[in-house]
Amino acid sequence: MLLCTHLSLFSAVAADFMLFAFIQWTVSPEIVDLGFFTLRWYSLLFTTGILLSYYIVRKQFEQAKLPNEVFESLVMHVLVGMIVGMRLGHFLFYEPDAFLDRPLEIFLPVSFTPELRFTGYAGLASHGGAIGILISLWLFYRKYPKVSVWFVLDQLALVAPLVGAFIRLGNFFNSEMIGHPTSMPWAFVFPLVDQLPRHPAQLYEVASYLFIFAGLIAWKSRTRNRPAGLIFSGLLINLFSARFVIEFFKINQVAFESNFVLNMGQLLSLPFIAIGIILYYSRRTKSIAIS
Repeated sequence: MLLCTHLSLFSAVAADFMLFAFIQWTVSPEIVDLGFFTLRWYSLLFTTGILLSYYIVRKQFEQAKLPNEVFESLVMHVLVGMIVGMRLGHFLFYEPDAFLDRPLEIFLPVSFTPELRFTGYAGLASHGGAIGILISLWLFYRKYPKVSVWFVLDQLALVAPLVGAFIRLGNFFNSEMIGHPTSMPWAFVFPLVDQLPRHPAQLYEVASYLFIFAGLIAWKSRTRNRPAGLIFSGLLINLFSARFVIEFFKINQVAFESNFVLNMGQLLSLPFIAIGIILYYSRRTKSIAIS
Protein backbone atom coordinates (compact mmCIF):
# COMPACT_ATOMS: atom_id res chain seq x y z
CA MET A 1 0.00 0.00 0.00
CA LEU A 2 2.82 2.33 0.95
CA LEU A 3 4.64 1.44 -2.28
CA CYS A 4 1.55 2.28 -4.34
CA THR A 5 1.29 5.65 -2.59
CA HIS A 6 4.94 6.45 -3.37
CA LEU A 7 4.51 5.37 -6.97
CA SER A 8 1.43 7.59 -7.36
CA LEU A 9 3.28 10.52 -5.85
CA PHE A 10 6.27 9.89 -8.12
CA SER A 11 4.00 9.73 -11.18
CA ALA A 12 2.32 13.01 -10.25
CA VAL A 13 5.67 14.76 -9.72
CA ALA A 14 7.01 13.34 -13.00
CA ALA A 15 3.92 14.53 -14.84
CA ASP A 16 4.31 18.04 -13.39
CA PHE A 17 7.99 18.07 -14.33
CA MET A 18 7.21 17.01 -17.90
CA LEU A 19 4.54 19.71 -18.14
CA PHE A 20 7.03 22.41 -17.21
CA ALA A 21 9.48 21.02 -19.76
CA PHE A 22 7.19 22.42 -22.47
CA ILE A 23 6.68 26.07 -23.34
CA GLN A 24 4.05 27.71 -21.15
CA TRP A 25 2.17 30.35 -23.17
CA THR A 26 0.83 32.65 -20.46
CA VAL A 27 0.76 35.91 -22.44
CA SER A 28 -2.56 37.72 -22.11
CA PRO A 29 -4.55 38.31 -25.31
CA GLU A 30 -5.06 41.88 -24.12
CA ILE A 31 -2.38 44.54 -24.33
CA VAL A 32 -4.33 47.28 -22.57
CA ASP A 33 -7.68 47.10 -20.79
CA LEU A 34 -9.07 50.50 -19.81
CA GLY A 35 -12.52 49.18 -19.03
CA PHE A 36 -14.25 51.19 -21.75
CA PHE A 37 -11.62 50.19 -24.31
CA THR A 38 -9.52 47.07 -24.76
CA LEU A 39 -6.60 46.73 -27.16
CA ARG A 40 -5.90 43.12 -28.08
CA TRP A 41 -2.86 41.59 -29.76
CA TYR A 42 -5.12 40.14 -32.44
CA SER A 43 -6.43 43.56 -33.47
CA LEU A 44 -2.95 45.10 -33.46
CA LEU A 45 -1.44 42.29 -35.55
CA PHE A 46 -4.38 42.21 -37.99
CA THR A 47 -4.03 45.97 -38.53
CA THR A 48 -0.24 45.72 -38.92
CA GLY A 49 -0.63 43.08 -41.63
CA ILE A 50 -3.13 45.24 -43.50
CA LEU A 51 -0.93 48.36 -43.31
CA LEU A 52 2.18 46.53 -44.54
CA SER A 53 0.18 45.06 -47.41
CA TYR A 54 -1.22 48.48 -48.24
CA TYR A 55 2.32 49.87 -48.53
CA ILE A 56 3.56 47.00 -50.72
CA VAL A 57 0.61 47.02 -53.13
CA ARG A 58 0.71 50.81 -53.37
CA LYS A 59 4.32 50.62 -54.53
CA GLN A 60 3.35 48.09 -57.20
CA PHE A 61 0.60 50.38 -58.50
CA GLU A 62 2.99 53.34 -58.57
CA GLN A 63 5.50 51.33 -60.59
CA ALA A 64 2.75 50.37 -63.03
CA LYS A 65 1.84 54.11 -63.24
CA LEU A 66 -1.81 53.48 -62.40
CA PRO A 67 -3.86 56.39 -60.97
CA ASN A 68 -4.03 56.71 -57.19
CA GLU A 69 -7.84 56.86 -57.49
CA VAL A 70 -7.83 53.30 -58.83
CA PHE A 71 -5.62 52.07 -56.00
CA GLU A 72 -7.72 53.68 -53.25
CA SER A 73 -10.89 52.26 -54.77
CA LEU A 74 -9.28 48.82 -54.83
CA VAL A 75 -8.33 49.13 -51.16
CA MET A 76 -11.91 49.91 -50.14
CA HIS A 77 -13.34 47.08 -52.23
CA VAL A 78 -10.86 44.55 -50.85
CA LEU A 79 -11.19 45.59 -47.20
CA VAL A 80 -14.98 45.48 -47.26
CA GLY A 81 -15.02 42.23 -49.22
CA MET A 82 -12.48 40.59 -46.91
CA ILE A 83 -14.08 41.57 -43.59
CA VAL A 84 -17.66 40.85 -44.67
CA GLY A 85 -16.55 37.61 -46.32
CA MET A 86 -14.61 36.45 -43.25
CA ARG A 87 -17.53 37.22 -40.97
CA LEU A 88 -20.26 35.65 -43.10
CA GLY A 89 -17.98 32.76 -44.00
CA HIS A 90 -17.46 31.84 -40.35
CA PHE A 91 -21.16 31.54 -39.67
CA LEU A 92 -21.94 29.92 -43.01
CA PHE A 93 -19.25 27.24 -42.67
CA TYR A 94 -19.06 26.75 -38.90
CA GLU A 95 -22.25 28.10 -37.27
CA PRO A 96 -25.01 28.04 -39.92
CA ASP A 97 -27.71 27.83 -37.24
CA ALA A 98 -26.84 31.41 -36.21
CA PHE A 99 -28.58 32.79 -39.31
CA LEU A 100 -31.89 31.71 -37.76
CA ASP A 101 -31.15 31.68 -34.02
CA ARG A 102 -29.14 34.91 -33.58
CA PRO A 103 -28.83 36.82 -36.87
CA LEU A 104 -28.02 40.16 -35.19
CA GLU A 105 -24.84 38.71 -33.68
CA ILE A 106 -23.54 38.05 -37.19
CA PHE A 107 -23.56 41.74 -38.07
CA LEU A 108 -23.07 43.36 -34.64
CA PRO A 109 -19.95 43.08 -32.41
CA VAL A 110 -22.07 41.99 -29.43
CA SER A 111 -23.54 38.82 -27.98
CA PHE A 112 -27.05 38.63 -26.54
CA THR A 113 -26.61 35.22 -24.89
CA PRO A 114 -26.54 34.62 -21.99
CA GLU A 115 -26.47 38.41 -21.54
CA LEU A 116 -25.66 41.49 -23.57
CA ARG A 117 -21.88 41.93 -23.85
CA PHE A 118 -19.39 43.41 -26.29
CA THR A 119 -17.39 40.67 -28.01
CA GLY A 120 -15.93 42.38 -31.06
CA TYR A 121 -16.12 40.50 -34.32
CA ALA A 122 -15.02 37.15 -32.89
CA GLY A 123 -15.36 34.51 -35.55
CA LEU A 124 -13.63 35.16 -38.88
CA ALA A 125 -13.08 32.53 -41.58
CA SER A 126 -10.13 32.95 -43.95
CA HIS A 127 -11.83 30.96 -46.71
CA GLY A 128 -14.81 33.30 -46.48
CA GLY A 129 -12.44 36.24 -46.70
CA ALA A 130 -10.92 34.84 -49.90
CA ILE A 131 -14.37 34.45 -51.46
CA GLY A 132 -15.35 37.94 -50.31
CA ILE A 133 -12.25 39.45 -51.91
CA LEU A 134 -12.95 37.72 -55.23
CA ILE A 135 -16.52 39.05 -55.23
CA SER A 136 -15.30 42.56 -54.37
CA LEU A 137 -12.78 42.36 -57.23
CA TRP A 138 -15.59 41.51 -59.64
CA LEU A 139 -17.36 44.70 -58.51
CA PHE A 140 -14.10 46.65 -58.80
CA TYR A 141 -13.52 45.37 -62.33
CA ARG A 142 -17.00 46.51 -63.36
CA LYS A 143 -16.02 50.01 -62.22
CA TYR A 144 -12.57 49.94 -63.83
CA PRO A 145 -12.80 47.53 -66.79
CA LYS A 146 -9.57 48.82 -68.35
CA VAL A 147 -7.44 47.71 -65.38
CA SER A 148 -6.05 44.21 -65.87
CA VAL A 149 -7.77 41.94 -63.38
CA TRP A 150 -4.80 39.55 -63.57
CA PHE A 151 -2.41 42.36 -62.64
CA VAL A 152 -4.56 43.20 -59.60
CA LEU A 153 -4.82 39.54 -58.55
CA ASP A 154 -1.06 39.14 -58.80
CA GLN A 155 -0.42 42.17 -56.58
CA LEU A 156 -2.91 41.02 -53.95
CA ALA A 157 -1.47 37.50 -54.12
CA LEU A 158 1.93 38.87 -53.10
CA VAL A 159 0.63 40.20 -49.78
CA ALA A 160 -2.13 37.68 -48.97
CA PRO A 161 0.25 35.28 -47.16
CA LEU A 162 1.72 38.21 -45.22
CA VAL A 163 -1.72 39.19 -43.92
CA GLY A 164 -2.45 35.53 -43.18
CA ALA A 165 0.75 35.23 -41.13
CA PHE A 166 -0.18 38.23 -38.96
CA ILE A 167 -3.72 36.91 -38.46
CA ARG A 168 -2.45 33.50 -37.34
CA LEU A 169 0.02 35.20 -35.00
CA GLY A 170 -2.99 37.01 -33.54
CA ASN A 171 -4.71 33.64 -33.10
CA PHE A 172 -1.59 32.46 -31.26
CA PHE A 173 -1.79 35.38 -28.82
CA ASN A 174 -5.49 34.55 -28.32
CA SER A 175 -4.64 30.90 -27.53
CA GLU A 176 -7.05 29.78 -30.26
CA MET A 177 -6.78 27.60 -33.37
CA ILE A 178 -4.61 25.33 -31.22
CA GLY A 179 -3.13 21.98 -32.22
CA HIS A 180 -3.59 18.42 -31.05
CA PRO A 181 -1.78 17.23 -27.91
CA THR A 182 1.82 16.18 -28.54
CA SER A 183 5.02 15.29 -26.69
CA MET A 184 7.26 17.09 -29.18
CA PRO A 185 9.88 19.27 -27.43
CA TRP A 186 8.54 22.41 -29.12
CA ALA A 187 5.02 21.83 -27.79
CA PHE A 188 3.17 24.72 -26.15
CA VAL A 189 0.85 24.62 -23.17
CA PHE A 190 -2.02 27.09 -23.44
CA PRO A 191 -3.29 27.56 -19.84
CA LEU A 192 -6.27 29.58 -21.10
CA VAL A 193 -7.46 26.35 -22.76
CA ASP A 194 -6.06 23.46 -20.70
CA GLN A 195 -2.81 22.04 -19.35
CA LEU A 196 -1.98 19.75 -22.27
CA PRO A 197 1.17 20.27 -24.37
CA ARG A 198 -0.01 20.89 -27.93
CA HIS A 199 1.26 21.51 -31.44
CA PRO A 200 1.62 25.29 -31.94
CA ALA A 201 -0.40 24.97 -35.15
CA GLN A 202 -0.76 28.73 -35.42
CA LEU A 203 3.03 29.10 -35.60
CA TYR A 204 3.21 26.37 -38.22
CA GLU A 205 0.92 28.51 -40.37
CA VAL A 206 2.84 31.71 -39.60
CA ALA A 207 6.11 30.10 -40.73
CA SER A 208 4.50 28.56 -43.83
CA TYR A 209 2.83 31.79 -44.91
CA LEU A 210 5.99 33.87 -44.43
CA PHE A 211 7.92 31.30 -46.48
CA ILE A 212 5.29 31.51 -49.24
CA PHE A 213 5.39 35.33 -49.08
CA ALA A 214 9.18 35.33 -49.49
CA GLY A 215 8.94 32.78 -52.31
CA LEU A 216 6.39 34.81 -54.26
CA ILE A 217 8.43 38.00 -53.85
CA ALA A 218 11.55 36.19 -55.10
CA TRP A 219 9.63 34.64 -58.01
CA LYS A 220 8.29 38.04 -59.05
CA SER A 221 11.69 39.74 -58.89
CA ARG A 222 13.54 37.02 -60.81
CA THR A 223 11.04 36.29 -63.58
CA ARG A 224 10.41 39.40 -65.65
CA ASN A 225 8.90 37.52 -68.59
CA ARG A 226 6.07 36.10 -66.53
CA PRO A 227 2.49 35.72 -67.77
CA ALA A 228 -0.04 37.70 -65.77
CA GLY A 229 -1.95 35.58 -63.26
CA LEU A 230 0.82 33.11 -62.50
CA ILE A 231 1.61 34.63 -59.10
CA PHE A 232 -2.05 34.39 -58.18
CA SER A 233 -2.18 30.75 -59.22
CA GLY A 234 1.01 30.08 -57.23
CA LEU A 235 -0.59 31.64 -54.17
CA LEU A 236 -3.70 29.46 -54.41
CA ILE A 237 -1.70 26.26 -54.84
CA ASN A 238 0.89 26.88 -52.14
CA LEU A 239 -1.10 28.67 -49.45
CA PHE A 240 -4.10 26.36 -49.47
CA SER A 241 -1.90 23.27 -49.75
CA ALA A 242 -0.07 24.44 -46.63
CA ARG A 243 -3.40 25.07 -44.93
CA PHE A 244 -4.63 21.60 -45.93
CA VAL A 245 -1.58 19.87 -44.41
CA ILE A 246 -1.45 21.96 -41.21
CA GLU A 247 -5.12 21.20 -40.52
CA PHE A 248 -4.03 17.65 -39.62
CA PHE A 249 -2.24 19.12 -36.59
CA LYS A 250 -5.16 21.33 -35.45
CA ILE A 251 -8.18 20.47 -33.37
CA ASN A 252 -11.58 20.87 -35.02
CA GLN A 253 -13.23 24.23 -34.60
CA VAL A 254 -16.75 22.84 -34.21
CA ALA A 255 -18.11 19.50 -33.03
CA PHE A 256 -19.78 18.42 -36.28
CA GLU A 257 -16.38 18.26 -38.02
CA SER A 258 -15.67 15.07 -36.05
CA ASN A 259 -18.04 13.26 -38.41
CA PHE A 260 -15.94 14.19 -41.46
CA VAL A 261 -12.91 12.41 -42.87
CA LEU A 262 -11.47 15.85 -43.60
CA ASN A 263 -12.32 18.90 -41.50
CA MET A 264 -14.01 22.01 -42.84
CA GLY A 265 -10.75 23.91 -43.38
CA GLN A 266 -9.43 21.08 -45.57
CA LEU A 267 -12.66 20.66 -47.52
CA LEU A 268 -12.73 24.39 -48.27
CA SER A 269 -9.06 24.39 -49.29
CA LEU A 270 -9.43 21.73 -51.99
CA PRO A 271 -11.41 23.91 -54.48
CA PHE A 272 -8.84 26.72 -54.15
CA ILE A 273 -5.98 24.30 -54.84
CA ALA A 274 -7.81 22.92 -57.89
CA ILE A 275 -8.52 26.41 -59.22
CA GLY A 276 -4.88 27.35 -58.70
CA ILE A 277 -3.65 24.35 -60.70
CA ILE A 278 -6.11 25.04 -63.54
CA LEU A 279 -5.12 28.72 -63.63
CA TYR A 280 -1.42 27.91 -63.64
CA TYR A 281 -1.66 25.68 -66.71
CA SER A 282 -4.07 28.03 -68.49
CA ARG A 283 -2.18 31.27 -67.77
CA ARG A 284 1.43 30.20 -68.33
CA THR A 285 1.11 30.62 -72.10
CA LYS A 286 -0.70 33.96 -71.95
CA SER A 287 0.60 37.50 -72.43
CA ILE A 288 3.45 38.84 -70.30
CA ALA A 289 2.63 40.59 -67.02
CA ILE A 290 2.92 44.37 -66.66
CA SER A 291 5.44 44.05 -63.81
